[in-house]
Amino acid sequence: MLSLSTRHVEELMDERGLNVDYSTINWWGIKYRPKLEEKFHRRKRQVWVSWRMDETYIKVKGEWVYF
Repeated sequence: MLSLSTRHVEELMDERGLNVDYSTINWWGIKYRPKLEEKFHRRKRQVWVSWRMDETYIKVKGEWVYF
């Protein structure tokens, strides 16, 4: 996973024509992070929704075989 620092984000925004200081980006993170986390957690799938299957069959050359 690639982690970007606020200075990297500042450089990326500068390349796109937006002149923003890294401290402003840090302030945005502090201000908007709780709101973003709340929205992400609302959309996150519940653990009980997922399920696992111990035995499975797959199709090989048109025939179902035990995997």
